[in-house]
Amino acid sequence: MAETTYDAASAAAYRAAREIPREALEAWRQAVAEEAAPAPGLTLLDVGAGTGGFATAFHDWFGVRVLAVEPSPAMRALIPASAGVVPLDGRADALPVPDASADLAWLGSVVHHLPDLEAAARELRRVLRPGAPVLIRNTFAGRGRRDLRVRFFPETAAMVDGYPSVEEVTGAFAAAGFRRTALRELPQQSAPTLAAYADSLRREADSKLRALTDEAWERGLSALRAAAEDSDGPAVSWMDLLVLR
Repeated sequence: MAETTYDAASAAAYRAAREIPREALEAWRQAVAEEAAPAPGLTLLDVGAGTGGFATAFHDWFGVRVLAVEPSPAMRALIPASAGVVPLDGRADALPVPDASADLAWLGSVVHHLPDLEAAARELRRVLRPGAPVLIRNTFAGRGRRDLRVRFFPETAAMVDGYPSVEEVTGAFAAAGFRRTALRELPQQSAPTLAAYADSLRREADSKLRALTDEAWERGLSALRAAAEDSDGPAVSWMDLLVLR
């Protein structure tokens, strides 16, 4: 999949529709703590930081200094900059940081946008200190069945199957000297209810939904609203956390 281009309007739509409330990410906070042990004084490299939702969460949760690398000027402009969160213009295969300067790296929903995974892995090997982990939050080919978008917009399953697989990502990083140490499937509450999730969906903010035909979009939205009538529980989606060192 090619990298996505954002203007100011689509970047704002992304932030409104795609950033997940902090309280809905508790499973991810715990998993990152267990897998990487981030602590004050360490530097976390957020590659493909988007509008900074996770970058600010990492700083608030763990006290780490976050270098938020984002190639889109419109997205980068929305990252809340501070002494602890530093937005940087860069790409996964051309990171604007010195050798061996980061203690861990985070790639959130980005690997399917990277044109050259092996080049990105080599760059991460360059900028990370020896033994530092790479944490990849993504949906991988063949593993999207618990994604809410796949559930209600089944046409998106074919798009997910075009994403890199766990094996492909692991292989690309193995060529740069990384090995897989964990693969975990984790929940995130996308909205308090399915009805709220339906109301929050913004087709223009999601590359999967933008690729649907108008008919598929309307059909999926109708299915989602019908399911919401019979459910008052939270709208929970699942994604993978792949850890390499």
